[in-house]
Order: sequence, then C-alpha cells, then structure tokens
Amino acid sequence: MELVDIGFNFTSNAFRDDEADVIQRAHQFKVNRFILTGSDVADSLAALKLTKRYSRMHSTAGVHPHLAKNWTQDTLQELKKIANEENVVAIGEAGLDYNRNYSTPEEQKYAYQAQLELAADLKMPIFLHERDAHDDFTKMLAMNNEDIPNVVVHCFTGTEEELEKYLELDCYIGITGWICDERRGTHLHSLINRIPGNRLMVESDAPYLLPRDLPRNSNYPKPKGRRNEPAYLLHIIETIARCRGESVEQIARQTTQNAKEFFSIT
Repeated sequence: MELVDIGFNFTSNAFRDDEADVIQRAHQFKVNRFILTGSDVADSLAALKLTKRYSRMHSTAGVHPHLAKNWTQDTLQELKKIANEENVVAIGEAGLDYNRNYSTPEEQKYAYQAQLELAADLKMPIFLHERDAHDDFTKMLAMNNEDIPNVVVHCFTGTEEELEKYLELDCYIGITGWICDERRGTHLHSLINRIPGNRLMVESDAPYLLPRDLPRNSNYPKPKGRRNEPAYLLHIIETIARCRGESVEQIARQTTQNAKEFFSIT
C-alpha cells in the first residue's frame, strides 16, 4: 500500500524540532509521497527547499486568501519563477475565505484571479481553498478553469449543493480529518458516497485537523499535543472506506492513483 498526502503544511514551525521523525512515522503508516503546501512566496520557497531535503516530496506555489493583502506588483512573477522549479507541481493554495477576512474580499479576489490565470498560463493544476465564499469562488473558477488541467478543492467540509457544484466544474475533492470529527464532520459520512472514485483524494492538512476519533489503544503514534501528522492519513482512509462501504485497500489504491495523475507524479 502506498498513500499520497496531497496537503501537508510541512513548513509550519510545529515540525521543525522533529521533522525527520515525522516523515519516518508517516512512512511506517504507508504515507510515501507528500505535496507540501505553499501559502505565500516565502512559504512556497521554504516548501520547495524541503522537497530537496527529503525524497518523494513535491510542493505548490501560491498565496493563501488570508495572506492576499500582502500581494505586491512582484508577487506574480515570483510565484511564476517558483512554479517553474522541478519539484513544484501545482499553483496554490489559492482561493477565497470570507469566514475571517484576514484580507478583504477585494484583495482575495485579486490574488485568486491572478493565480487562476497563472495556472492556466503554465498549464498547471491548482490547489484551492474556499470557506464561506462559495458563490464568488465558483463563479470565478467557472470563468477561468477551461485552460487549467486539474483543480482540487482541498479540505472539503461543505454541503451537498456545494459538492455538486464543484463536481459540475470537474473538480477533485480533498478529504481531511474533518470527516473524523463528531461535532461538525458527520454530514460528510453520507456525502462521501457522492464523490466519484476518480475525483477523490486525501490529505492530512497537518499540523491542523488532528482526527478527533483516533483510537486510544492502537498502533498509531500518540499525538504531540493537538498536532496532526501525515501518519494519521491512514486513519482518515479507514473512515472513508467505512462510510463508502469499500475496503481500505480500494480507497488507498484509488486515491493514490488519482493523486499521481492529478499532479503528474510517478
């Protein structure tokens, strides 16, 4: 079994003290490939640097909507330069997040549009984030996705109607440990069946979203505080398999194949 974590925030300071151990534990639980998420220019460069330190890692180049306020006249060219590096496989994390509006909606839309156009120009996949901004997010995507080879809405937590719209736009769907959260993720237990097998991918979003239902008496490593790790990706897959009535091996095989095709990695 081989698993691909399509959303790993490995640049986070939460991993600096034991980064090699984190990767070793991931390998023990069959996570052998990682897509490291870039959230601004500096972070995208840091992610790229980590891909050169560890094998079987790739990264993205983008500006998260929270950080869109920092967009300058140089940002687009800087992202383009990073995106042309060998280990960079997607644009993003890009999108819209009106939940907290750390950047204004106008700033977010500007950065989102620029990154949609960059992905189309470079013919690269795009890794997207959306929260409480579905209408604007999908309208802008619909106007720009014709020349973007692949689109994934990462960390899907939305409604059935939102899911259907994403699938209508030919998006892949990233599922995280949110599905393991009895407080807010149980609606995903039924929605997961509406995602076609060839559109499903999995991600830890570590260090965030530690699965809340990790078995206490299991082989999984004990969490370091509330920090999530890629090692718990297999538990997410076990939950998905149970909800879909499929085997863990089936979900592992399908999501790995999808990730490799999406990011053009071998």
